[in-house]
Amino acid sequence: MTDAPAATIETHASIAEIGRKDWDQLANPEGEPYNPFIAFDFLDVMERSGSARAETGWQPAHLTLKTGGELRGVMPAYLKGHSQGEYLFDHAFADAWARAGGRYYPKLLSAVPFTPATGRRVLAPSTEDRRLLLAGYAQLAERMGVSGANINFLSEEEGALAESLGYALRFGEQFHFEDEGFGDWEGFLAALSSRKRKDLRKERASVAESDLTIEWITGSDIEERHLDAFWWFYQDTGARKWGSPYLTRSAFEMLAERLADRLLFILARRGEEYVAGAMNMIGGDTLYGRYWGCTEHIPFLHFELCYYQAIDYALAHGLTRVEAGAQGEHKVARGYKPVAVRSVHKMTDPRFHEAVADYVEREREAVGQEIAFMAEHTPFRKTP
Repeated sequence: MTDAPAATIETHASIAEIGRKDWDQLANPEGEPYNPFIAFDFLDVMERSGSARAETGWQPAHLTLKTGGELRGVMPAYLKGHSQGEYLFDHAFADAWARAGGRYYPKLLSAVPFTPATGRRVLAPSTEDRRLLLAGYAQLAERMGVSGANINFLSEEEGALAESLGYALRFGEQFHFEDEGFGDWEGFLAALSSRKRKDLRKERASVAESDLTIEWITGSDIEERHLDAFWWFYQDTGARKWGSPYLTRSAFEMLAERLADRLLFILARRGEEYVAGAMNMIGGDTLYGRYWGCTEHIPFLHFELCYYQAIDYALAHGLTRVEAGAQGEHKVARGYKPVAVRSVHKMTDPRFHEAVADYVEREREAVGQEIAFMAEHTPFRKTP
């Protein structure tokens, strides 16, 4: 009897080493809703544009799983020198480990750079191959001598599998719009309580009565002037929120070149001058809100471009969900429901891992209670 070939896991210093065809057949296989963030082109743009690289604290270390030379799975992974651009905050872990005399950075992270959107991270067709990747990922962290193996915004199924392998499962909270058969904006409004319906109509009317024109721009309609305008918006917001923008100017150019049909700019202009805008990515069943910016404050314009126009677009194009980015309890009043998002953590020091596991277990309970509370205060009409 011939022994089955052994599984091997390798790391790669760039996604280009793996290649588009091999990566995409595992990341976005036929029959699954397309996720633009785990596509080869998106991750390659992050690297080639200089946004995700060792100098910015995102050193690529992508994983491949092979059995007998056959590629069976891949994972996006980075050696992180900080916790910036992740949108799931682990500063408490870093502080605790530093107080104990440990070194938290670098750490190993499987994630999409600068992107708080849930999706598959362990990209293999079979449960057994996903199990092998997760186990190998934790072993890799040990061999590298880093503080731990972490995975952000992974799917619910992956979270459960990782937890069964000894990873500590952590919950966070986001707010998503989900189409419940509304049909259009008026159908959505009809599902709200009368007071909330009135509030939303008032906010939209305020923008509609202004001198602004709102445009949806995607695909071949994206021009250099749109990128120029949005780059200005992005720089302003990034400087105020993060200290410096994460993406380079060339990242936007390359996304427009390679993923134009997956890009949606919702822009507001006065005459020929753009004054505000939101950038979205279009998935197979989800619209992902990513960035927003403006050159002047206009009441309710942020809500209009980022939330209401996103709902309009999703309903008009058969998308069943809008993920409007990280945080923002104010989204609940505008029809976005609280949902749990997940990360998992396997620390290489057993004592530190035990402490983290205890912390996130208590945190999960608190987050679950918060989600349940927020779910009771959505603007939707109560059914008897």
